[in-house]
Amino acid sequence: MNQATGVIFCLAYILGLISTAVPWGRYAILALGIAVAIALPKLLRNFTKTSVKITKKRRSRQKENALEEPLDAREELSLLEMLPRAKWVWAVAGLLAFLASVYFAVRSPQPAIDDISKLIPAGGNTQEVAVTVRGRVVSTPRLTRSGRSQFWLETDLVSEINGGEGGAVVNRPVSGKLYVTLPLLQATGLYADNTIAVVGSLYKPQPPSNPGAFNFQAYLAREGAFVGLKGRQIDWRRENAIADVNRVNSQTAAFLEPSGMQPSKIQAMRQRIVRSQLSQLNVPEGPLISAIALGKQAVDLPYNIRDYFVQAGLAHAIAASGTQVSMVLALVLALTRRFSKQLQFSFGVGALFLLVGLTGFEPSVCRAALMGFGTLFALVLSRQVKPLGLLLIAATILLLVNPLWIWDLGFQLSFLATLGLIVTTPPLMAKLDWMPPAIASILVVPIAASVWVLPLLLYVFSVVSPYSILVNIIAAPLLWILSIGGMVSAVAGLIFPPAGSVLAQLLDYPAKGLIAIAQYFSQLPGNSVAVGQVSVFQLIALYSLICWVWIGGSSATDSVTDVTDVKDRRRKEEKRRKPEAVRGKNQEKGKGKKGKSRVIALPVFSAAWILPLALVAGISIIVLPAWHVQSSLFQVTLLATSGEPVLVIQDRGKVALINSGDENTVRFTVLPFLQQQGVNSVNFAIASHGHLGLSGGWGKLLERLPIKTFYDNNAPKQIHRGNNQEFMTAVQSRQGVYFPLETNSTVDLGSTRLQFVNAEIPVVEFLVGNRTWLLVGEMTPEVQKKLAATGTLKPAQVLWWSGKALTAELLSAVGPQVAIASANEIDPETAAQLRQSKAQIFWTGRDGALQWTPAGGFKTTLESEENQTSFL
Repeated sequence: MNQATGVIFCLAYILGLISTAVPWGRYAILALGIAVAIALPKLLRNFTKTSVKITKKRRSRQKENALEEPLDAREELSLLEMLPRAKWVWAVAGLLAFLASVYFAVRSPQPAIDDISKLIPAGGNTQEVAVTVRGRVVSTPRLTRSGRSQFWLETDLVSEINGGEGGAVVNRPVSGKLYVTLPLLQATGLYADNTIAVVGSLYKPQPPSNPGAFNFQAYLAREGAFVGLKGRQIDWRRENAIADVNRVNSQTAAFLEPSGMQPSKIQAMRQRIVRSQLSQLNVPEGPLISAIALGKQAVDLPYNIRDYFVQAGLAHAIAASGTQVSMVLALVLALTRRFSKQLQFSFGVGALFLLVGLTGFEPSVCRAALMGFGTLFALVLSRQVKPLGLLLIAATILLLVNPLWIWDLGFQLSFLATLGLIVTTPPLMAKLDWMPPAIASILVVPIAASVWVLPLLLYVFSVVSPYSILVNIIAAPLLWILSIGGMVSAVAGLIFPPAGSVLAQLLDYPAKGLIAIAQYFSQLPGNSVAVGQVSVFQLIALYSLICWVWIGGSSATDSVTDVTDVKDRRRKEEKRRKPEAVRGKNQEKGKGKKGKSRVIALPVFSAAWILPLALVAGISIIVLPAWHVQSSLFQVTLLATSGEPVLVIQDRGKVALINSGDENTVRFTVLPFLQQQGVNSVNFAIASHGHLGLSGGWGKLLERLPIKTFYDNNAPKQIHRGNNQEFMTAVQSRQGVYFPLETNSTVDLGSTRLQFVNAEIPVVEFLVGNRTWLLVGEMTPEVQKKLAATGTLKPAQVLWWSGKALTAELLSAVGPQVAIASANEIDPETAAQLRQSKAQIFWTGRDGALQWTPAGGFKTTLESEENQTSFL
């Protein structure tokens, strides 16, 4: 099997895994393989014949200028000429792609018969399932944003089931992976490979309730888990052990033996390094140095620092990546350069295994380690390394080991960034050959990596950071210092901790500088620009443009280089000729120059225009669809929130946000939705609830998006009573306008009009087009009857309330056709009255977020049997 055939087989395997994105992908890839095997060989043969004819014709016109050399010695084969002509190669490639999709399906996690998720009733989470689960910890405990500790648990036994289908059960063998969260103090001193028992409540993850929200259910499924455990405590006591545990296998009997909760050898080494680096440093500088050296899995970096780095485009700096691998490998080779190649190989492989163990088996680290192993292997064999081929082999091997990594974002970003460095860095460095290589690499590396990962980041997050390349260029010197210094201090700390502490202390000021850079750029106006939801077709088009620039620019450069080589050989030939022949040749040479200029002018001209055209096309692919949607969309979205109700009105480019919720609501619900919709500023922000008018959610939103006009409910504050001056100043400092609202105040929001019928309750009326929406806050039955009797409540097509009990008088006065509750449950009597009046009922706990458009009516995010599209 030649090199081209091996490349085709590797690409076919990867393409087969990618085809699993659609249900019918495996059959489509098989049909494509058959079609290619039938048609492509003939097309390639015809192309070769045509290419030979063109070459002969061109040489016949330039016979006097052509050198007497064979074609294969003077011209490289094109990409199409290198492809194999044998039908069996393409048939096998199609079959291999089909088998790859089957292999992906086989390796995809599925709950077993005795999986712990089976303990939850089929109807869902109608009641908690309280359990004591025993198993083995398979990950290092991590700190969550809510301040709890999280880890993965391989389950073995379960006991004390309350609320399950079978009642209380003791000593039931189970299997499966469990996502566990615990109070922080309960998980202190817990390590991977420890065997524990956790007391808590099982829950089944639900699909995202809001557009753009994180899909926790899909995340657990990719990790092989189908249920979570909200733990209360770890059962450390022997007397609480499951009865008759000795009836189970000897491995399970170890639950009764005191494990001592000792870390493994690799975990102890990691702890030794981290402690030596943190002993003389403060937070967050110390954890940052450890994260740069060993990856964020080795230490809990504060979430505000993580957010700074992510928003500034420096997320790769705190993640385990190929940088650590390349530095360690370079250090080992430098220290062992006097040794034999076999010893260099042995030391290098040992260092790679140690580093992978310390940083964790992350896709990016495994990729870099495999490529490092390939480099060492080539060193032993005295062979030249081909980075592109090495990258393809590493990708194929990793996907053979774990095909599910094809949809892992870290895996995708790692390979795309490495591909960009391999194929884009050399031509960019050639353009900057007038600069010192060290300075040129600082400019080139961020550009080369960013170009290849940008389309994928747009597709996943719908956001682009305009400052990311500039930030990476500015931060590059500090990153190199911290990376090299962190690795050196890690090695020193592993050998002699005080020495590692001293070396880490020298990195204090570079760490402070890097944090200051990330914080500054993350807080600049416009640090992130939402582009709206990017489709798969846009993603494919963007990468097609990048490949066009790569292949087209390389081809043009190669053409110019070939012509230059031919010119040099002609000059040497001319020197050996007689003077009189030289004079004649010079005359021919002048004519030849004109001919050559005509021959190579088109490629050079095309190469010069490839990049500008690709840039314009790429921007158009993203901007034009987003602009069209924004300029024509009229949509009302009621987000599913656990506290304050939140409504977003998109009116042909203008956005109105009614309420924000708390900081978590803004971070996990409001901002992801606005980013998915391509919203970069809020035209109108209204705080309808007086007691939440100064909540933390508005401040968090204002950090990320400008608010042009803010309307605050000026009713007496029930909670967070205080001076509005601070928030008013924050709004105005971002060129916004602040207005207080009272009862009977009216706000014009474009096609929508808002009126505060009662500011204290509150009762707010929305006129959306020619339809009336009415928001009513929580109030006692007496107040409801009074409002209905006084005629304060006007009829409305849509009633929006908290899900609590509503009186018959209020429902009769409003007469809604649609009733929407921002709640997990609604009052049964109120629901019965609404059904009796034939009103359509939605509630966010069951239906998720609701979206209304004039043409489509109401549509829910979550599907349920009672959901029906409203034509209101």
